[in-house]
Amino acid sequence: MNGINGVISLDREDMSDFERAMFLKDLKRITEEYFECDGDTGLEITRSDGGFLVCVIFSARRIKNVKNPIL
Repeated sequence: MNGINGVISLDREDMSDFERAMFLKDLKRITEEYFECDGDTGLEITRSDGGFLVCVIFSARRIKNVKNPIL
């Protein structure tokens, strides 16, 4: 294994608190590009037949206007 595959273990049942915090921190950078967020972000991971169902829930005060760079 090399690169990211050496860091992330595949086929597990749950994420550690550290991994969960890292994921939410990364996701927050993206969501703040599109939304004015308000409060904490919730993350639920559930095992399913095909792998996992991942649900991310956060509150937003408004949706930001994103300008199309092509126009």
